Amino acid sequence: MVACEQLRVVRCGGSWLSGSRAAFSADSKYLLCSSGDYVKVYSTATEECLHVLQGHKNLVTGIQLNPVNHLQLYSWSLDGTIRLWDFMDGILIKTFVIGFNLYAFYALPNFENSGFLIIPKDGDEKSGVFQLVTVALPKVPAQEVKAKEMELVLEGINASPKCTAFGRDGEYVVSVLELHLVVCFFKKKKMYRFSLGSKFKSGTTSLFTCVACHPKEDCIATGHKDGKIRLWRNFDHRREYTFSTMHWHHDEVMDLAFSIEGTSLLSGGIESVLVQWRDAKKEFLPRLGSTIQHISVSPDGTYLCTSHSDNKIVIIHSNLKVAGMIQGLSKGNEIKTGLIVDPRTKALVMNGKPGHLQFYSLQNDKQLYNLDIVHQEYIHQQGLNQVEVVKAAFDSQGNWLATVEQRQEGDTELELQMKLWAYDEQTQSFTLNTRINMPHEDHITAVCFRCTDETENTNPTLVTASNDGRFKVWMLVVESDGEADQSKTWTCDFVGSYHNYRATNCCFSEDGSLLAVSFDKIVTLWDSETWDLKCTFCHPPGTILSLCFGRLSCSKYLLGSTNTGSLCCWNLLSCTLEWCAQLNVTVLEPDCLSENIVAISCDSEFSDVFVFKPSDPRPFCIQRWVCRGKVQWAVFVPREVPESISSEKYQWLNQSQFYFLTETHELMTFSTKTPEERLTPSSRQLAVEESFPVTPFYLLLGKHQQQAKETRKTSKAPVQSNMASESPAIKDLLHTPAHVLPSATYLCPIFLNSLLVPKSSKRIDQIPDEVEMESNNEEEESEEETHTAEEVHPEASGLAECLEEVIPKLSKTQERELRKLRKLDYSWVSAL
Repeated sequence: MVACEQLRVVRCGGSWLSGSRAAFSADSKYLLCSSGDYVKVYSTATEECLHVLQGHKNLVTGIQLNPVNHLQLYSWSLDGTIRLWDFMDGILIKTFVIGFNLYAFYALPNFENSGFLIIPKDGDEKSGVFQLVTVALPKVPAQEVKAKEMELVLEGINASPKCTAFGRDGEYVVSVLELHLVVCFFKKKKMYRFSLGSKFKSGTTSLFTCVACHPKEDCIATGHKDGKIRLWRNFDHRREYTFSTMHWHHDEVMDLAFSIEGTSLLSGGIESVLVQWRDAKKEFLPRLGSTIQHISVSPDGTYLCTSHSDNKIVIIHSNLKVAGMIQGLSKGNEIKTGLIVDPRTKALVMNGKPGHLQFYSLQNDKQLYNLDIVHQEYIHQQGLNQVEVVKAAFDSQGNWLATVEQRQEGDTELELQMKLWAYDEQTQSFTLNTRINMPHEDHITAVCFRCTDETENTNPTLVTASNDGRFKVWMLVVESDGEADQSKTWTCDFVGSYHNYRATNCCFSEDGSLLAVSFDKIVTLWDSETWDLKCTFCHPPGTILSLCFGRLSCSKYLLGSTNTGSLCCWNLLSCTLEWCAQLNVTVLEPDCLSENIVAISCDSEFSDVFVFKPSDPRPFCIQRWVCRGKVQWAVFVPREVPESISSEKYQWLNQSQFYFLTETHELMTFSTKTPEERLTPSSRQLAVEESFPVTPFYLLLGKHQQQAKETRKTSKAPVQSNMASESPAIKDLLHTPAHVLPSATYLCPIFLNSLLVPKSSKRIDQIPDEVEMESNNEEEESEEETHTAEEVHPEASGLAECLEEVIPKLSKTQERELRKLRKLDYSWVSAL
């Protein structure tokens, strides 16, 4: 294992879940969706990620169930391959190498050994011309097969899979582009082109945006940019075609989908409302949160799902009731708060939907919740400046959260507000404690809490730095109104400055005794008790971009990066420059559990990672080309269970996991394990031998099965061998449809009797049936009853001796508990 350990950059979350249409399994138990360069399998009941299908080397652009075998899944990617998976076991069955960037793939039941592809013409994406072609999928035993035999079907189509659809039984294909609709019949070998008419050509509001075909009839539904939906019929004749118009959406129709039987049509757009059209009547599911980009329907019609622009998938029952939601990492236009770790939950905290902070579980790749910071309704209007959360910080115990929100439009006056949030144990969330209007006269550049231990009895301290040339110290003040009533508020305790330079960064030392504040090109050190200026550092020249103290054995060092491409390390004991390296640092992040510090630089097209200790300027680990472009933010997250990486070069990942966010808002990490290996063993078990629904009957059977397993482990012969779990009658009862079974009042006594253990032992059979009077001394009563039982049944002693080793003896305490159980009233069972 030591020789095989290799550090790899992997996507740990944040990839788009809504980049393409999701797909349901045939029984609607699982939801599959593309996520970056792999495919994820979720449970529709628990919303848990069960499998990660990985193998593609570029973005996965779509997935589809195999129409011939519903336990298999097709996925296609920009890496030019189509992969066939057994998604129940997470096994790659076959890879078809196409050689072109694949934007869509359609597998039809009538075309078993072939499929349809959308690819760029001549492989040139810059031309903007795309083709629909058929490709032969050879049936050969090899796992990787080249599929080069193609035939052109349509040319000059839209690259989006939503703009191409196949009609009833695959008899024809429909494609829309701009103001034209094209229908190609395969058997007739005829092609018809329809237009919306000359009155629409002058404008662009009626452009086609999506298309869907009726599964049972010759009917085509098209969505348009003006919010209208048109139903086309009689399109097998060029002149006799007709269409009807339905209109509810006020803006572009993003996607359309028919139900499995074609009895209803679903539509969605930027209104965040799912509309169901049935016989010219409309039903609505409003307030879904963000723009609906894709709509998918399960094969059995039980569920449907909508994919949204805020990277979430909403699972919906067929009656338009929300059943669940799978929320990925929300991606705004800009992450201004950076990456922060909640000390309590170890969740990643950053900007979420507008005006909120999202708490994201890195272990489950799932959003935990959103915390509303701004408390204002967000207006969906392009170009409108609204209040944004720009800074956030936790104290070391996670008891306090500080946030800064601002709004400024053009040259208008800056609106600035800082809020302090206290953690509430009852609600398990943060509640607003103090609101401070205009804490500074200019933009706040940094916020940090003083590091304190749980044993220290000191009030929390917060420091803010601003472009107004000042840093302010905020202290928690506890005021007692009475014996029990105490009010906690935050107030400004100290204001510091240095020659009116802009305060750009601030941070506390590990023990909280020193505060470092950078003013443009100068670093200042302040005593956190008296707030006296201790010393300044001003070499080499350059504006300070980031500051951090060393940890543990390296706590005597202070590091800073400048805009001139220098990384400096100062010795706090001697107040001198320890060393200086030429490195264009974009991110400087210390590990709170070790002496390690990560510096990320971007000198060219790619970013490089350097891991070092302040005591030695030479990095002990260098990772080149970790991503394209600049790394925006990075953070160390403490592990719940430390890793045991053998290689000394990668042991800096033992205590903490390192995450970084790229320019494309992809969350990346370093790992020596694959994402599949990081899943829990229980989450890998998609298929079980007998999957009973979670009912009271299931719970009873599960209890007996567990008891049987424990009996086998202890190698003792069970008293009852014909348990209900092994009875064919019980299995038939659980699996037979309810409408063909007898009444429940007839079946219930039979079922309950089959679960009871018969009276086959002396220990159970010898307990008196009559209800005895309780005495104060239960121990004497137990001895008397035991003696009486031995006199009444002397002939059973021989049988008891034979079964002495087989049947375990009951203790006096167990006998007393058994008598209590026999006195309970079980008449409620007859009501079932």
